[in-house]
Amino acid sequence: MRGTRTAVAARAEGVVKAYGAGETRVVALDGVSVDIERGAFTAIMGPSGSGKSTLMHCLAGLDTVTAGRVWLGATEVTGLKDRKLTRLRRDSVGFVFQSFNLLPTLNALENITLPMDIAGRRPDREWLRRVVATVGLADRLKHRPTELSGGQQQRVAVARALAARPEIIFGDEPTGNLDSRAGAEILGFLRRSVDELGQTVVMVTHDPTAAAHADRVLYLADGRIVDDMLNPTADLVLDRMRRFDARGRVA
Repeated sequence: MRGTRTAVAARAEGVVKAYGAGETRVVALDGVSVDIERGAFTAIMGPSGSGKSTLMHCLAGLDTVTAGRVWLGATEVTGLKDRKLTRLRRDSVGFVFQSFNLLPTLNALENITLPMDIAGRRPDREWLRRVVATVGLADRLKHRPTELSGGQQQRVAVARALAARPEIIFGDEPTGNLDSRAGAEILGFLRRSVDELGQTVVMVTHDPTAAAHADRVLYLADGRIVDDMLNPTADLVLDRMRRFDARGRVA
């Protein structure tokens, strides 16, 4: 694994996530160990039911693990009390999902700064200016969500995730509800946030073109990491996906 322990933004060690018991027990993650490098763009791929979203949720502290340990930065998430976990997610983690989750009564700028407003924190104006410039929203800040296209609304969601300057941003199919042009714009903004702002991004996706924006692609099948690709291209990702069947075996 590239980097040292100090360069790790998130880490899973022997993580198991299971649902149910006995004959109805379903194992979503089966002993996953992985380091997520700080300042890099990591994509997580796999067939439906492979555990890719579950891994992201466990790394982000959104879901508990059945066994194993998880860290966000230097803080172990496993067993952390609810209040401390909520504070850690608020201060250290940004989220971008398929649904934009914007408040319709607030304009774009107010939606961007809302998490900091709730936390009683003042935004860093210079950083906020850089974020707005990175996602190309300077002329849309006073518009409400209904006055924005889907791509523009997702730009607001990306800016909101970046604005608090989190340690890491998690995206779960962030381009899933967008057309190809808007999706490409959002992926470009996420790429720029890594290259120009030093952000760490982890993205779940099923799209080889989306994954090609990343520095690294993790492939999951049956709750296990079955491959790990650096410097992906869309063709390499597609070829690698074709080599694995639904259970992660080389075809």
